[in-house]
Amino acid sequence: MRRQGEALLHPELAAVIAGLGHGQRLVVADAGLPIPPAVRRIDLAVRCGVPSFSEVLAAVVSQLAIERIIIAMESDTIGNGRLRDIFAGASDPAVPVAVVSHDEFKELCAGAAAVVRTGECTPYHNAVLVAGVSF
Repeated sequence: MRRQGEALLHPELAAVIAGLGHGQRLVVADAGLPIPPAVRRIDLAVRCGVPSFSEVLAAVVSQLAIERIIIAMESDTIGNGRLRDIFAGASDPAVPVAVVSHDEFKELCAGAAAVVRTGECTPYHNAVLVAGVSF
């Protein structure tokens, strides 16, 4: 479900966000995350780093009511918690962040409404955003 915010220019991404219902999942992914063939892919990657995970996340968060964020535990250990820092700056601090194994994370992707592929080339910079409601 969309919330008020700056207009999102990418029509396919805007449509997916507008169509999400409560509890549905949208994945924001780095360039290397395997995307299941049956899941809708919104590919924004231009080159390594363009656009970055944090830029895409900020744009999505400005439009999507988020109930929960899910990340892989490897992003905390290998990335030294940098992914959590990105969420702290981009989303409501009251939104809980759940941590699962990378294998479990990839399983969650299979049931996502869409995966948004960024140009991020930092390993494990992926997040499942669980849609909330704006009322």
